[in-house]
Amino acid sequence: MITSLSIKNYALIEKLTIDFSKGFSTITGETGAGKSIILGAIGLVLGKRADLSSLKNKEEKCIIEAQFEISKYNLLPFFEANDLDFENDTIIRREILPSGKSRAFINDSPVNLQELQELSLYLIDIHSQQQTQELSDENVQFKIIDAIAGNKNIILEYQSLLKSFKADKAKLTALLKKQTDFNKEQEYNSFLLSELVVANLKSGEQETLEAEFEQLNNVEIIKESIDKALAIANDEQLGVMNNLKEIKVSLQKIAPFAVDYQNLLERISSITIEFDDILEELNRSSEKVISDPEQLDLISQKLQLIFNLQKKHQVNTVDQLLEIQGILEGLVLELGNIEEEIILLTNSITEETEKLDSYAIIINKNRQKAIPVLSEKLVAILGSLGMPNVRFKIDCIASQNYFQNGKDELQFLFSANKGTDFGLLKKVASGGEMSRIMLAVKAILAQYSKLPTLIFDEIDTGVSGEIAIRMGEIMKEMSREMQIFAITHLPQIAAKGDAHFKVAKATIGDDTQSELRLLNAEDRVIEIAQMLSGTTVSESALNHAKALLN
Repeated sequence: MITSLSIKNYALIEKLTIDFSKGFSTITGETGAGKSIILGAIGLVLGKRADLSSLKNKEEKCIIEAQFEISKYNLLPFFEANDLDFENDTIIRREILPSGKSRAFINDSPVNLQELQELSLYLIDIHSQQQTQELSDENVQFKIIDAIAGNKNIILEYQSLLKSFKADKAKLTALLKKQTDFNKEQEYNSFLLSELVVANLKSGEQETLEAEFEQLNNVEIIKESIDKALAIANDEQLGVMNNLKEIKVSLQKIAPFAVDYQNLLERISSITIEFDDILEELNRSSEKVISDPEQLDLISQKLQLIFNLQKKHQVNTVDQLLEIQGILEGLVLELGNIEEEIILLTNSITEETEKLDSYAIIINKNRQKAIPVLSEKLVAILGSLGMPNVRFKIDCIASQNYFQNGKDELQFLFSANKGTDFGLLKKVASGGEMSRIMLAVKAILAQYSKLPTLIFDEIDTGVSGEIAIRMGEIMKEMSREMQIFAITHLPQIAAKGDAHFKVAKATIGDDTQSELRLLNAEDRVIEIAQMLSGTTVSESALNHAKALLN
């Protein structure tokens, strides 16, 4: 429960520190006095977003600090999971800097807003007038029934599985579309791949074939040129080789006379050896140069096939064709993999569907057991709140759809008077009836929830007199199990509180400030009397106030 609240430089509050006790506390004050400011400050502690407009003095930071006694609420796992120091008296602090930056701390450890919001779910429920209207929302109605049904854990398991189920369904849809697209292209891709496979292409093959083609295609010129070169080299009288030999003999005669002549002899000897090797190479080439029309035709066909494939695929090399062949093979293989993955996903979805259905059946059965309990308790409480003929017709119908909290559809119908047909809450319930129904719901949920603190923000809208007294009594009964705050304009409810706080607004010079203070017994009588009769307090109002307090 919340034990203290400290506010500095927030809205109309310059500085405020107030302590709270367990039980039932009421908060009163004129409209505009600042009750919403107190709720706003608590909201910031619970993780709501802040802005610079919250600062009273724009040059100074705003600090809101709340202390909670949490020893009885099994929150140690949360603190351990978030690496936070656990203290029985835990302090949450929010700071809003003039720059607009916001900071949050739990027991002096910095945290983000998400962590703060998660912790707040275990600390305080602030019920506003807006939430009363949300009672007609199907999701809110399900939460009420599920709290009584004890469905929290199984719904969490269902939601976790539903997330996987939806993800797998999305994957399957994408794969089926991909498979359809692949199948449309598969025949053409298979044809292209078959062409490339039959061509039996090899890297570097085109250059080799082109060189061989040039030789075979020009075999006569090559043969004639080699033979002519050999003839010139080997002619007995004018042949190059004979002339080189004669030059060598001449240099051998003068080589001993000078180093220069010796060098020339060595060089001509080298030329002679090299030229002899060339002649041998020409002889071997001459023997190899043979006309082969059949081979020439085969090479021509293969080159033409390569050229045609390159033109079709708009590439220039065999390596690029081989790369395309690899891509096509990958597409064919990928189609096979897609089919295998589709089978695996389909099986997984089937298993998930069966498990989801089994969870949904349990959730539905628990709800069916909880609905008459909820109806009976609502009728009993509302009967004491001036609605003796109230009836509820709650149907929880299993459907084929997977919703976030199961497979059920809910029809929550209401009738306030005898002889009137059932209708939807939002259409047939008045504001006063909705306030009483919400109070009844909160009173019932308090029996199933271990929430430390509940704040009612003007839940008494549209009621007065004896009904207001009974509403106050119900809140007081609830406060035996949890800390209850009620912000109210009704003296009948204000008088039921174990503690009574008043919010007031004062003008100090050019400055307007709000303050919250705990009323003593005498001040409380006066406050309730003023709520009964206005600013001018009559003797009868004072007596009435004392009667309410007693």
